[in-house]
Amino acid sequence: MMKQILFAGVIGLFLTLVGTPLLIKLLARKGYGQYIRDDGPRTHGSKRGTPTMGGIAFIFATVVAYFASKLITGYPPSYSGLLVLGLMVGMGLVGFLDDYIKIVKRRSLGLRAKAKMAGQLIVGISFAVLSLQFSDARGNTPASTKLSFITDFGWTIGPVLFVIWALFMILAMSNGVNLTDGLDGLATGASVLVFGAYTFIGVWQFQESCANGETLTNPNACYEVRDPLDLAVIASALMGACLGFLWWNTSPAKIFMGDTGSLALGGVLAGLAICSRTELLIALLGGLFVLITMSVVIQVGSFRLTGKRVFRMAPLQHHFELKGWSEVLVVVRFWIIQGICVIVGLGLFYAGWAADK
Repeated sequence: MMKQILFAGVIGLFLTLVGTPLLIKLLARKGYGQYIRDDGPRTHGSKRGTPTMGGIAFIFATVVAYFASKLITGYPPSYSGLLVLGLMVGMGLVGFLDDYIKIVKRRSLGLRAKAKMAGQLIVGISFAVLSLQFSDARGNTPASTKLSFITDFGWTIGPVLFVIWALFMILAMSNGVNLTDGLDGLATGASVLVFGAYTFIGVWQFQESCANGETLTNPNACYEVRDPLDLAVIASALMGACLGFLWWNTSPAKIFMGDTGSLALGGVLAGLAICSRTELLIALLGGLFVLITMSVVIQVGSFRLTGKRVFRMAPLQHHFELKGWSEVLVVVRFWIIQGICVIVGLGLFYAGWAADK
């Protein structure tokens, strides 16, 4: 069964390595270049016209890699896997419409705020409602109405509050990745690290699933997750696809992911967290996205309350650019921060299992 994970990662990597340059040529031929805001760092002016909407590459590669791994190994798709993929594609479609309007219609802000929010709400609510359906033999649905950190708490919030909570997570992670996607390769590389973590978490939860009964090494700390192995397959496909995309997205970027990619990545991160019962842990595993989002919140809040700015520019990565750090230096150091977050998050995940041993 583990072959699914290997096949998904390798196929995702191959498709983006080979397919992204073809997408670059297509987008360049159509003139679908990145719009650069005048109020951003001056060094970014040279990026104007770089092909965008590159998220199409890894969204397509992930979907193909997932189903190809199923076809090769003979295992059927799971409800959890299909829902998480649907969330990724749905959020990516909202981002694509935003990018398309920015580039083709020459409207710098893209979709109207209400229209963009409406699209995200439709996708998010659909995922949240459907994730409470499709019980397995043990009564587990893809998502749970209990809050979770490294596993479910004892608190049940009910279906209505769960939908609100799921929407908050989806919107928060999508906007977090979107804000992080400001430097070449920054969001892509950070996402690779988180997807690697979720590949490990899915495999571990599968091995220690309560459904395994007598084969458990720690019966007191088993996981009631509906389809943990399938979540690992998706995470592996995404890790490979994003890694292949990073080859072309790293500085100097030949293509940007655009809102097509950032909204899709944020959505699928939230989906993996919800379906793997690690809802609060994602705040640590995706610590860089949280940190960058908080820098914007602090900047806006400080300016409105005191008229003063805490940072030279928000999001946080631009603050360090204006302090004289090169773009590559900012990206590599932020990747290190993200790597530390992933290590600490996985450490807590394992410690939670070992503590009940």
